[in-house]
Amino acid sequence: MTDPLESKPEQAAFDPEQAVREVTDAYERITSEVHKVIVGQNEVVDELMITLFCGGHALVMGVPGLAKTLLISTISRTLSLGFSRIQFTPDLMPSDMTGTEVIEEDRSTGARELRFVKGPIFSNVILADEINRTPPKTQAALLEAMQERQVTAGGMRHPLPQPFFVLATQNPIEQEGTYPLPEAQLDRFMFNVLIDYPTEDQELEVVRRTTALQDPQVSPVLSGEDVLRIQGIVRQVPVADHVVRYALQIARSTRVREKSEKPEIVRNYVSWGAGPRASQYLILAAKARAILKGASHVMPEHVQSVALPVMRHRIITNFNAEADGITTDDIISSLLADIPVDDADPSTTRRMDAVMR
Repeated sequence: MTDPLESKPEQAAFDPEQAVREVTDAYERITSEVHKVIVGQNEVVDELMITLFCGGHALVMGVPGLAKTLLISTISRTLSLGFSRIQFTPDLMPSDMTGTEVIEEDRSTGARELRFVKGPIFSNVILADEINRTPPKTQAALLEAMQERQVTAGGMRHPLPQPFFVLATQNPIEQEGTYPLPEAQLDRFMFNVLIDYPTEDQELEVVRRTTALQDPQVSPVLSGEDVLRIQGIVRQVPVADHVVRYALQIARSTRVREKSEKPEIVRNYVSWGAGPRASQYLILAAKARAILKGASHVMPEHVQSVALPVMRHRIITNFNAEADGITTDDIISSLLADIPVDDADPSTTRRMDAVMR
């Protein structure tokens, strides 16, 4: 079974109150710095924070001019971590990203040996800008890095620095001359984050800021050790079995090729459903959402709040959906409305509430 985060930091016994304080304090400090530059987009910022606190990767989609790149680079500036921006273009080669071996000569002895020169992927935060603009060969070079947190070159494994995040951007409008990400690579992204147009008031503030002599300074507020510690805290957030089963029911209900009865919207519009990583990420992201909301354990509403970014890129719709204008978000929203959440044992919920107080 796949694991959404290979390296799990060791932690002491879980203290709910201290955990909530530490994580929410880190969140508030980061978002305070981010909003010195970014206007609005609160839900987008929240989803990227959850991605970082869970140790996952995110695919950020939006039309040009919505500050996708600026948002990611601003978040990286709030962390005392290495940052690399890789501009994906049709001529980008895998070695341009991962690194290459060069022949190095020792001038004193004349001996020659191969030395691996690390590429820009050897950093903590990777901005993969316009990831669908580069051919599959280069896209595939990210797969090992995203899943295994390492790069293999010349038969040698080179571990990547920890923590490690890939935050990729993509323009959903102009697709001519692009290379859509394969499903296997899309599945490596924990979240698919959609950025929409700002409101009128927000756009007014954007214009004011960007046409004046303002140069907001963003300060780093978290170190790599802080981020790893928060990741460990998030993984320790308790979750009851009935909540895990609820998350499983959401993911499994999209798998049309299983023999169990499926909702009508799935039978009509889904070609392939979400795999096991969806279930894993639903629970992991719900743990982060719960602690950011001040809760000491995961509840069904926390799973619901992360279902769209976790699952929208893991469901493949058919021709009927395209013809009827049905999106994956429509399918997920329908499932959340139809799947009951009252399967919890009330006595279990009361006991958990009492223990976690």
